[in-house]
Amino acid sequence: MVLDPVPTPPDTETPTARGTHSSSAWAIVVVMVGVMITAVDTTIVVLALPEIERSLHVALDSVIWVVIGYLLIITLLATQVGRLGDMFGRVRMYEAGFVVFIVGSALCALAWDEASIVAFRLLQGVGGALVTANSGAIIAELFPKEQRGRAYGYNAVGFSAGAVLGILLGGAIVTYVSWRWIFWINVPIGLVGVGLALRLLREHGTRVSHRLDLAGMATLGLGLYGVLWSVTKLATDPLDATILGYLVGGVVLLGLFVLVERRAAEPMLPLSLFAVPTMTPSLLASFFQGLANYAVLFLVIMYLQGARGLTPIHASLLLIPGYLVGAAIGPAAGRLADRVSPVVPATIGLAVQVVALFIYAHLSVSTGLWVVVVGSVVNGLGASSFFPANNSAVMKASPPQSFGISSGMLRTFANVGMVFSFSLAMLIASHSISRRLAFAIFVGSTSLSHDLAAAFTSGLHNAFYASMGLMALAALFSLSRARSTGRAGRDHQAGGVTDYTPGGIMDDSSPTTEETPWPPSN
Repeated sequence: MVLDPVPTPPDTETPTARGTHSSSAWAIVVVMVGVMITAVDTTIVVLALPEIERSLHVALDSVIWVVIGYLLIITLLATQVGRLGDMFGRVRMYEAGFVVFIVGSALCALAWDEASIVAFRLLQGVGGALVTANSGAIIAELFPKEQRGRAYGYNAVGFSAGAVLGILLGGAIVTYVSWRWIFWINVPIGLVGVGLALRLLREHGTRVSHRLDLAGMATLGLGLYGVLWSVTKLATDPLDATILGYLVGGVVLLGLFVLVERRAAEPMLPLSLFAVPTMTPSLLASFFQGLANYAVLFLVIMYLQGARGLTPIHASLLLIPGYLVGAAIGPAAGRLADRVSPVVPATIGLAVQVVALFIYAHLSVSTGLWVVVVGSVVNGLGASSFFPANNSAVMKASPPQSFGISSGMLRTFANVGMVFSFSLAMLIASHSISRRLAFAIFVGSTSLSHDLAAAFTSGLHNAFYASMGLMALAALFSLSRARSTGRAGRDHQAGGVTDYTPGGIMDDSSPTTEETPWPPSN
């Protein structure tokens, strides 16, 4: 499907134009609001799962799709809505994301059964994809390379604030009001975000015509669904022909997706961008970090609720210090990425997260709860060092005309890791007790006796050790960028520059701005 871009208005700035300090500061505030509202829904919904299960009579192994479905739709749409931002304006698509998110939230609050809550969460995910995929591109347009790390650091503050808000509001709302208000609360916040965006954000980039990769979306979506459905089922049921069929079918479709992408005129995952120095290791670091880290929140909550008998709100409150530390560290890590290199804070952050996972892997039924708080703080410190630096690395490596696509690719890689992290961790953690009992612990429906709690904690240890290995792999990919960055700089000084475009066309002309040329990788 070919879509022509909307012409850029005559008074719109060029891609290299930058707003004033004041306008850029307000733009960051608007972007932070968007990131915050989507982050709220990553934690607030988890606390409401038991009430949603009971109120709407949702099956135990289906209620989890209220979380997974939201992440899956963001994963599928991340690059495509980023592409729409390149074509029709990143600010316009960002604002549209707010509107869709508000509508989806209101409909979730009105849901009446299992099908409706999952369907409306998917719609909410469409809005979330528009917001998250275009937020990084907006920052890349507004700030020069040497200032983007700090800007992405403030973006991390928005995420941490949203996660804390989700925990606090979710616990209070579910306990004292109704689970439906966890969705209603998004409506006024979203309306404020739309109003601020309309008033403060302006388009700065030129429009670029793109094709939408519908075949790629279909094969990737169905493939991921097949694998996810089978892995999620294995967390509650033994392997049977149906589960095996979904698993094999999903793997086959993912293989077909690769073939489709190799032949697509403008693939969902543009292969030409992988030739840009540092792009591939940055995306792989994001994938493995998501695969290792997203499950941590759920594993720790499973430990606190199942093995220690805490309520969902009390369990979540122990994790707030980590988010607060993350909010404080994010801007400093971003400034460090600007001052030295994104490789340094990103790799150190991943190494710190390995330490946090090691702390969690040694929890027992008698461990002091203060150890959980320490692990949370260490993990927050590492995550907030990694995210702004890695985001900055991807956008620095991206050609300016591909900011939207690159931002979407980053979200795709991170979200694929996050979705599988969730299912993989539950599968590993549930090996020591009944799968269905372990699943019920996660959604907050039950807790364990002392003997079962000890056995279950042993299973959690295995999941944390697996996450440590994945996080170490992410750190190795991040560290590998040091050589690529140095080699790219030497090539650039030698005068050989190549501009990588989404369609794979290379321009050997001399550089005209600080963001246009990109040397090839040897």
